[in-house]
This record gives sequence, C-alpha cells and structure tokens, in this order.
Amino acid sequence: MMSPPCRVALAACVLLLTSCGTANPYYNAAKPHHTPSGFRNNDIGTVSKSLADVFRWLRERGTGPDRDPTAAPSVPANLPAIHANARAGATMRPSATWIGHASVLVQASGLNVLTDPIFSDRASPVALIGPQRKQPPGLALPDLPHIDVVVISHNHFDHLDRNSVLLLAAQAGGSPLFLVPLGVKPWLAQQGIDRVVELDWWQSHRVGAVDFHLTPVQHWSGRGLADRHHSLWGGWAVLGPDFHWYFSGDSGYSQDFATTRAHFAEQQRGNGFDLALIAIGAYEPNWFMKDQHVNPREAVRIHQDLNAKRSVGIHWGTFDLSDEALGQPPRDLALARQAAGVAEADFDVMAIGETRLYPRRSVPPPDALR
Repeated sequence: MMSPPCRVALAACVLLLTSCGTANPYYNAAKPHHTPSGFRNNDIGTVSKSLADVFRWLRERGTGPDRDPTAAPSVPANLPAIHANARAGATMRPSATWIGHASVLVQASGLNVLTDPIFSDRASPVALIGPQRKQPPGLALPDLPHIDVVVISHNHFDHLDRNSVLLLAAQAGGSPLFLVPLGVKPWLAQQGIDRVVELDWWQSHRVGAVDFHLTPVQHWSGRGLADRHHSLWGGWAVLGPDFHWYFSGDSGYSQDFATTRAHFAEQQRGNGFDLALIAIGAYEPNWFMKDQHVNPREAVRIHQDLNAKRSVGIHWGTFDLSDEALGQPPRDLALARQAAGVAEADFDVMAIGETRLYPRRSVPPPDALR
C-alpha cells in the first residue's frame, strides 16, 4: 500500500498536468516543434494525460501488490583512476561512471562532463516528501574531479536538481558550463548561475574540441503549476575527436532516434556512436508511461536506431518513480536483448559507482577528411 507521503508526492505530479499556457518568448513559426505557448514533440505533439488518467494510476498503484524494493547494485568508485584520468587532459581514456539515475560522469576528449546531476536524497521540490534515493550516489559531490560541462536534458526534478547545480556552480576552480535546452537558462539565472548556454534542437556548442548537439526526443517539461511545455527537452549527441557519445535523457519511443542517426551519418562516416546512455526505467504501467518513457524493449530499438557500438541502461534502480520493481529493468532488458539478437556486451547495465573504459575512436588521416 502506498504511504501517505508518497500519495502527496504523486499528487504533486497531478498539479504539473493542469498548467495553463503563456506566450513563448522563443517562438519561431518556421520550427514545427515550437508553439506560441511553448514546445511540442515531433511524432505525437504533446504528452498529456487527463486528470482521470492520473487518478486512475494513483489509485491502481496504491492498491497493487508489494513490489520488489531491490535497488541497483553499487560498488565503491575508483577515485584514484577517475582523478588520474581527469589529469590526463586530451589524452584521457574515454570512460563512463554511473552516479545513479540519469547522472553519469563521462570523461572523454579532454573534458569531464556530467549528465543530469542529482545528488540530493529526494527527487522533489519538497525536502521531506517525494521519491527518495534507494542507493547513495556512486560519487559524492566532493569526490568529483573538476567538472567542465554539465548537460541537462529537461527540467523535471529528477533531472534538474537545484541543490546539485548550486553546489556544482560553486566548485573549486569555477563553475562548469551548463548546456541546457531553450527555456532552462532563465531558471538557472534565478539561482545565480550564469555560465549557461541554451540550445534548440539541432543547435550545437563547442567546448574545446568537442561539439555538444541538442537532439529531439519525445517528452515534456514542467516544474510548477503553470509551466508545462514552456521549456524544451532533448537528448545530447556529444562528438569529440576521439569519442562520440549520446545521452537520451527521458523519452518515449519515436522516430527521433533514427533521425538522429541520419543527421550525424556523414560526420560519423557510418560508424555511429561509440557509447549511448539510454534510459530503461520508469515504464509501468505502459498505458500511462509509454509516451514519455521507453521500456527495455524500446530501449534496444533505440540502441539499434542510433547505430551505437555499446549502450548502457540508466534511469533505473535509484528512485521509485513507477510501477515496475526497482530491479526489474535489467531483467526485462536481458529478455529484450535476446529477442533482438543483441549481445550482452553491446547493451547492458552498470553498478552505481562503476567505471567503464572504452576504446578511442580512430581518427582518419587529414587526406580522408577532404
């Protein structure tokens, strides 16, 4: 049975579904995903559920059987290796360390990059209620190397955490650069964070030798009573000279992933992404979640759509956000992978705190680029 605090936290989600629209200062009539009041998806327009749908989910979740509470496994982080890699600069070995949920430290092409950092105990605007961490972060904030770039996929509380971004902005040596979708920069400015670049879909920003591209995915945005769809959402394609990686953020399944592959096909010369970080959790009940979160079967399709050499499943086992058991996504991923003929080495999961090393991308000789 769902506890009263959980009911209150989930009821807060209902408020996010009842917002009203205001003028979109970024509106560009030439862009189909722009609307006068905000933004929309490519395939289905907006992700929306009626209040009846929301209360049906809350009612069914509250009366369902108890679920396996097992969280994602964790291992001690290899701090000496992580910091040595950070000191290597441009010669660093491409690596990914899963901090938990959608937070990953990616070290590649001379940069330390964090995805959707959340180090707080709850994914909520309220300190005492809301989804609580089931495992501590794989890296504590003080243990991080100096972070060069933070990429944010959208403004939901489990992906854009106020306390985490404030502490990162105050890191020794100066704030990271925050790369965000349209509409998120004003919120960061309200927090006193000004090293921010906001992008529209298919726009990019270069840091050092690395190009960060915001790519379309199917989701929605909102943090309060009246800001649904007012800021954009997206995935990130990060292309460095020796490593190309992708971060899905949150998304329902759509043609956006195949479009992303096609968009970068010439630049990648058919080699695809070296690593894709793909959300695999928060997918049940399917009737409620399918437009906004993929299940493991769809995640395998995304792996194939992106032409990723290797993929890692994230966004599971950390916060209890949906109806599947916390430890169910890897089990469903194994079945989906087997059905699709994808090898375990090509798409699996990590333990929280685990670091994996990846080979550098071969760099073509100058004559081949002419």
